[in-house]
Amino acid sequence: MIIVSRGRERARSQQALKMQRAPWPLLLLITLQRLPVQSRMHTEREAVLIPGDIVLGGLFPVHEKGGSSACGPSIYHRGMQRLEAMLFAVDQINSENDILPGVMLGVHILDTCGRETYALNQSLHFVRASLSNIDISVLECADKSTPRVKRTANAGPIFGVIGGSYSSVSLQVANLLRLFHIPQISPASTAKALSDKTRFDYFARTVPPDTFQSIALVDVVKSANWSYVSTVYSEGSYGEYGIEVFTREATERNVCIAAALKVPSAADDKVFDDIIQRLNKKPNARAIVLFTRAEDARGILEAARRSNLSQSFQWLASDGWGRQSKLVEGLEEEAEGAITVELQSKNIPDFDEYMESLTPENNRRNPWFGEYWEEVFGCTLKKNLFAIERGSHQQSITGRGNSANQSHGCSSALRLTAANGYEQESKVQFVVDAVYAFALALNKLRLDLCGHIEGLCTPVANYDRGAFYRNYLLNVSFVDPAGSEVKFDEHGDGLARYEILNFRKSTSHNGANGYHYRVVGKWYNSLDIRTEEMVWARGTKDIPISACSLPCEPGMIKKQQGDTCCWVCDQCEAYEFVYDEYTCMDCGAGYWPHPDKRGCYKLPIKHIRWSSAFAIAPAVISCLGIVATLAVACLLFQHRDTPVVRASGRELSVILLAGVLVCYLNTFLLLATPTTATCVLQRFGVGVSFSAVYGALLTKTNRIARIFDSASRSAVRPRYISPTSQVCVAAALIAFQVVLTLVWMIIEPPGTRFFFPDRGQVILKCNIQDMSFLFSQLYNAILILISTIYAVKTRKIPENFNESKFIGFTMYTTCIIWLAFVPIYFGTGNAHETQITTLCVAISLSASVTLVCLYSPKVYIIVFQPDKNIRGKVYMGSTFKKQSSSAGASMSKCESAMAMRRIVSASRSTIRPVRFFLSLRRVTHRVGLDDVCSRGGLLENTSRR
Repeated sequence: MIIVSRGRERARSQQALKMQRAPWPLLLLITLQRLPVQSRMHTEREAVLIPGDIVLGGLFPVHEKGGSSACGPSIYHRGMQRLEAMLFAVDQINSENDILPGVMLGVHILDTCGRETYALNQSLHFVRASLSNIDISVLECADKSTPRVKRTANAGPIFGVIGGSYSSVSLQVANLLRLFHIPQISPASTAKALSDKTRFDYFARTVPPDTFQSIALVDVVKSANWSYVSTVYSEGSYGEYGIEVFTREATERNVCIAAALKVPSAADDKVFDDIIQRLNKKPNARAIVLFTRAEDARGILEAARRSNLSQSFQWLASDGWGRQSKLVEGLEEEAEGAITVELQSKNIPDFDEYMESLTPENNRRNPWFGEYWEEVFGCTLKKNLFAIERGSHQQSITGRGNSANQSHGCSSALRLTAANGYEQESKVQFVVDAVYAFALALNKLRLDLCGHIEGLCTPVANYDRGAFYRNYLLNVSFVDPAGSEVKFDEHGDGLARYEILNFRKSTSHNGANGYHYRVVGKWYNSLDIRTEEMVWARGTKDIPISACSLPCEPGMIKKQQGDTCCWVCDQCEAYEFVYDEYTCMDCGAGYWPHPDKRGCYKLPIKHIRWSSAFAIAPAVISCLGIVATLAVACLLFQHRDTPVVRASGRELSVILLAGVLVCYLNTFLLLATPTTATCVLQRFGVGVSFSAVYGALLTKTNRIARIFDSASRSAVRPRYISPTSQVCVAAALIAFQVVLTLVWMIIEPPGTRFFFPDRGQVILKCNIQDMSFLFSQLYNAILILISTIYAVKTRKIPENFNESKFIGFTMYTTCIIWLAFVPIYFGTGNAHETQITTLCVAISLSASVTLVCLYSPKVYIIVFQPDKNIRGKVYMGSTFKKQSSSAGASMSKCESAMAMRRIVSASRSTIRPVRFFLSLRRVTHRVGLDDVCSRGGLLENTSRR
């Protein structure tokens, strides 16, 4: 203890000026010393003081927190075991010859009562003891005397400190001790902030930071498939830093926090009841993560019992709860199924025997051991029994005594054994490790500075504490008495090893029901847990659901509502797959999602198959048409010199029948698998076949119309009515269609393309748009239209020239077919097979109409009435039956013509026949009667020319 000389009152100002030259740590000490210290005399008296060559300080929560005062009346049992663990370790080291031979370790242990401000005041004792090696040459006393350090009888300078337990205590103490270069090792403080070497450069710990514990808690949450949890944490560095890491890690792993509630340092039942009510407002978050101190965890369980919840919470607690049995005493039903995390620790084998050997009589170095003994066994020590009895006697005299409240004395046979409820506390191992770390580091320092000389040499005593911390303490590595590896990382943190515990009911061998903690998993960089062995809230075997919204079914995505883990499920479209849990993505044209919607596959390419009914029906029609066309062509060729064939114009018939045949063949091109070659042939085939048919028909109707039109106006013979001229005209019309098709292929190059009538089909088609196909047939539509007009104009010519009538039937029917085809073709645009079948049937019908209407009468005469296939019968017979029945059936053509002239002359006075026969007379006159007589008829003569 440093005693600062004080002069008279008048010299105080001078002394203040002198102190300005003093080191700033000493000024801080003097300032702190002048502050009022609560229970100062009490603290100095109640301390564990063991002198030694090297003294280690100790800070443990021997008493629980008080209400109005710093310390409460109750002993904190875990703190008492940790204190005894330090004494046990010092005894072990002092008894060994391998560690610090000839050097005795001493201790100076103080009570923190779990309160950071009180612990900071207690730490001043360590600072005062350590100031003995401060340079006092800069100090000057007011009375001009030499400053000196006065040591107390209990200790020398503090070389290092073991403690504190709570992180909030260690944060305050570490800030003070670093100013005086005093190393500190905590066996229980796990706050993340203590790893910051820029702030706590003399702090180390044998336990890992809460960063790893928080990650372990998140791993447990994920293993239970929870996505929506609430958190409760204690005020202070332990709870706040721990829950901060948990929240950050949980958010990164898609676990949402429903409510985050803080427990104030001085929380009462009202605060805990309010916390339970607020937790109950989030009914979907059944899992509650507790990052609290032990007393706060018990307060929450008590509040849960008072609230009488219809649906219990599932507790998941940090090592603040750990494996403490006293915490859940009387609250087992509320705590059943709780999952807790505890630092993996092993029992120190000799420590239980050490604790069993202790009694209040032989453990007088621990001034609090008597209180601990009385609380554990619920009795009163003999030295306290007389005072209690005297107080009870005085109360009985005044009439206020109650014999039921009188305490009984403690039996001398009592021992701290498992049978009496004793259980080694989990942090005992880490306290022993901390003491051994100091001892082994000091031993290494002694070997480096003193060699093999036993005892403590001066360089060790005066060695800089900062260099000792960095060069020796952080580099220590050993295996502790329990067989566990002990070492520090670059931040001064211990190894991260945790056990996952499950609080559950069990049946002992005697049949009594009880509760215990069962290890169900471990965490060492990753989680290894056996969920099938666990029980959950209220002893259920099923994992409780803690989710704001249930997972969406395959093919559905989440749409956020309110909290980040609350959503509604939305179905993806049939053609979409689930890109992530919030997004549907289009598979794209030609692809379709798998049944589980987790990806897409390529759709099979469709086109009309020959085995399909859509192909068989038009193919059969085309085959029949081809057979019929070939049959007609063969029949006409066989009778090519007969009047019927010659009168119809053999050259144009060849072109027309060729066009009809190509029309039928187009069906097979349209039904074939689309390729570039078939697509080119389709364009030429459809256009050229129609232009051949309707170009020939147009040439025929135009020739007939011009002949009869010119006959009514002039006797001059019309031009370009010879067979050669007619073939040239028809060829020109076909050639123009070929040119149009070539231009079309330049504008829209031929090839294949994929057509998607809907998202679930891929159809291979020729690269022909429906509208471009329609425009390509516009030329043929014009041919049909003009041919139809000519057919209408020539509809009243005599029956000798009734091919015009059949051409008219052909054109009328063709117009009807095309008018019906166009809306059907475009109306079935999304039904590829129907569209192609419709096109094939329409082309075949157009060809069939032409074949039937034009050639069926000729075929009928050739096959069934060959007697009419003569010149007289064919051209004039019917006329003479009507106009001159006396002429006779055997009249020759020349005679018939002369008779017709006479009929015309005889009929000039009539009105109706005059025009018709006048025209006919002019025609015969222009062509030449002799030629008619010699060549076999008017139309035959002109067709040959």
